[in-house]
Amino acid sequence: MRKFGAGLAAVLAAAGLGLVAPGPASASPYCGIMWGSLAKADPDMSSANVTNVRTGQQSCYDRLVIDMTGKVAGYSVQYVPVVIQDATGYPIPVLGDADLQVVVTAPSYDQNGQLTYAPAAKAELSNVSGYETFRQVVYAGSFEGTTSIGLGVRARLPFRVFTLDGPDGGSRLVVDVAHHW
Repeated sequence: MRKFGAGLAAVLAAAGLGLVAPGPASASPYCGIMWGSLAKADPDMSSANVTNVRTGQQSCYDRLVIDMTGKVAGYSVQYVPVVIQDATGYPIPVLGDADLQVVVTAPSYDQNGQLTYAPAAKAELSNVSGYETFRQVVYAGSFEGTTSIGLGVRARLPFRVFTLDGPDGGSRLVVDVAHHW
């Protein structure tokens, strides 16, 4: 009987160990990224003009850069159900499972109406094939002092927005979208 009791106690103890719930997981942020996916904006007006849009790949994120002639001040970047074309309000289909609308308060034309940025292919401002996060970069127009860019991404992922000075007295609006959460 003693052997039976000791064996039963061992089986119950072993089974009980499997029933104990593990403590809360403490996941470290991906590449130290703690950006989030909520809208980011600066309501100031800019005296700059858009001159170029380009992209790049980093080890932890993909990067969109909008080059400008002067100092960029105002922008709005947010996930949207669909990218909207400036002035018309028409939806622009964008590849990917999530869409970011990037609006900068800087036109892509100067005070005389001359274009400062005229993309050759509005549906593909930069070739992002092979990027881990970006799926498509589209021109959504420039109207009444703002320029809009649609950014199709793989999923709704964390992003950050910031500005950089230079080169040549210009500035850049930078949007980084993480590869993972």
